[in-house]
Amino acid sequence: MHTVSVVIPVYRGYDTLAGLVAEMEPLFDGAETAEGHRFEIHEVLLVHDCGPDRSPEVMRRLAEKYDRVRPVWLSRNFGQHAATLAGMASSGGDWIVTLDEDGQHDPAAIPRFLDVAMREQAALVYARPTNAAPHGALRNAASRSAKWVFEHLLRGGDLSRFQSYRLVLGEVGRSVAAYAGAGVFLDVAIGWVNDRTAVCDVELRAEGGRPSGYSTRSLLSHFWRMVLSSGTRGLRLVSMTGAMFAVLGVLLSAYVVVGRLTGGTQQPGWTSVMVVVLMASGLVLFSLGVVAEYVGVAVNMAMGRPPFLITADLAAGPLGRPPASRRS
Repeated sequence: MHTVSVVIPVYRGYDTLAGLVAEMEPLFDGAETAEGHRFEIHEVLLVHDCGPDRSPEVMRRLAEKYDRVRPVWLSRNFGQHAATLAGMASSGGDWIVTLDEDGQHDPAAIPRFLDVAMREQAALVYARPTNAAPHGALRNAASRSAKWVFEHLLRGGDLSRFQSYRLVLGEVGRSVAAYAGAGVFLDVAIGWVNDRTAVCDVELRAEGGRPSGYSTRSLLSHFWRMVLSSGTRGLRLVSMTGAMFAVLGVLLSAYVVVGRLTGGTQQPGWTSVMVVVLMASGLVLFSLGVVAEYVGVAVNMAMGRPPFLITADLAAGPLGRPPASRRS
């Protein structure tokens, strides 16, 4: 019997969590995949990422209703990847399934994930959507472009498979949660220790009418964290760009010298000088900014900044105690 821990980061799940957990209930007491593998959902870990709605109320009700549901409380909002890592660290199943709270990931696909993992002996299985994600054309195009940049310019390999709906071997997921530092992109961290990856075709559903927890700023931050986590390829690109500008400067100087020696007309002008100065200074400042970001990541890790902090339910602790006049 394979045991599966389901990890769900919760930010705005007030309207969708109950229905999502109800869909998993038939798998709590065991089931069999199409290829004959017995499994059960051993636990459902709802990781509260301190969102703006009343998700804690639903989480407490679900924990009372289902003995397989276990809330995990974070001290503040750390983001989806950190919340997922916290859930992985708290899990105990043979396998870990991570999925979103909004209902677009169908839990009925979990048996197919397990079949793919066993058939291909893969420690990590990503969902491969058979339809466009329900985010709108602009966001989907931006996501594809970001993955193309990451795949072709920063690391190489097929990174288009990165999805938040995934099945990962339990010991791999828990190990990654133990060593991943603050700001590390989850899928990149898993890739550091695992090269046995497969995909499973899954149809994405609508998001249940809830607003997205990602703003344009947070999506850009998400992409930038992926770039910084990929290694030093970004620094190499900065060095290559600097070298290209240096070569361009030498060629431009040679052109000016040859023009002077051959008596060609050279019209000095402040416009061209200012263009070159602005381009060069802009490149220098951009390069310094990239280097500073890498230094910042290293400093956070050296200072021991945690990627997440698990606490008790605030409502069950000192902060949730009512005044004595209200207890009676």
